[in-house]
Amino acid sequence: MDAFFNAIGGIFGYILFFAFYLVKNFGAAIIIFTLIVKLLLFPFSIKQQKSMASNARFQQKQREIMEKYKNDRVKANEEISKLMEKENISPTAGCMPMLAPMLVMFGVWYAVRNPLTNVLHIGSGKVASALEKLSALPGIGNSVNSQYGEISIVQYFNSIQSFLQDSKGNALFSAEETRQISEFSKGFDFCGLDLLATPSTSDFQSMMWLIPVLCFLTSVASMLIMQKMNGTKMQGCMLGMVLAMPLFSAWIAYSVPGAVGFYWIASTVMGFLQSLILNKFYSPAIVEAKAEAQRVVLRRQQEAEAVFIEAEDDEEEEPEVSVQKPVSVSKSKKNGKSGKKSKNSSQNSGSHYQGRKK
Repeated sequence: MDAFFNAIGGIFGYILFFAFYLVKNFGAAIIIFTLIVKLLLFPFSIKQQKSMASNARFQQKQREIMEKYKNDRVKANEEISKLMEKENISPTAGCMPMLAPMLVMFGVWYAVRNPLTNVLHIGSGKVASALEKLSALPGIGNSVNSQYGEISIVQYFNSIQSFLQDSKGNALFSAEETRQISEFSKGFDFCGLDLLATPSTSDFQSMMWLIPVLCFLTSVASMLIMQKMNGTKMQGCMLGMVLAMPLFSAWIAYSVPGAVGFYWIASTVMGFLQSLILNKFYSPAIVEAKAEAQRVVLRRQQEAEAVFIEAEDDEEEEPEVSVQKPVSVSKSKKNGKSGKKSKNSSQNSGSHYQGRKK
């Protein structure tokens, strides 16, 4: 695994090498290097932000389904599967945007941790022999951490250069490599801090304790600000878990050379600025609104492209049905009836009159 990440670190080491020889200072080179890496990873960060927004929307709908079918787990799983198909969500969709930055992070870590093999690209065999010679030296050898041995070689190079010889008495490094290492070792003074020194073995006046303190403060500040922007609050044990990671990173920064801890500070600050940009242009609300607008446009396009089939007319025409108008009763008929009635009544009255005798 070390060989794999060292290979990635060697690739990013060329960027760090270019940044160092541009400014002749390893601290400033780390800042430039971190900025370049963040810009290279920005497309993956956008995909990751969109994936997080989609997952947040999906989880909200998933909770609604689970609440609706809380007594029917089979039906709930069926509806969730339909929802995943409808929302086009895959369980492995967000892996690639997260995997690539993680690989790059380890590669960058190995580039900063192993400056001789990954930045100056000196042969690993020579570096291993030099580390073996350094570890055998009295006094210095006891304070060398094998994991950060290359930084120790750079730190003590001017003092141990004469001891770095093979069994035949030949120098381990060529004249050009010796010149590069010597020039490289002079560029680790950043704002009064010796990035080759380790805070745990440095005195208080060296101010190296600022590196683990800044490592902790930048991590906590960035997390709290982002939580406030997202409207989330953490209390109790959750707050303790949030503080645990910055404390752990601060402890590591206290125990390793300052160059490694300084990279963590630069990476945290750059990551925070990147999060601000992503939250402004790719917040969950904005991503949701854009996704909904795209769905509406797509639906309208599908409706516009749809072919409507009209119903065919019947070959035989239906016979016309004549509708007779109702005959209105004329006034004469009404009058006839009334006249007949009046005639009968007159006859009745006449009969009644003739039948009366004086």
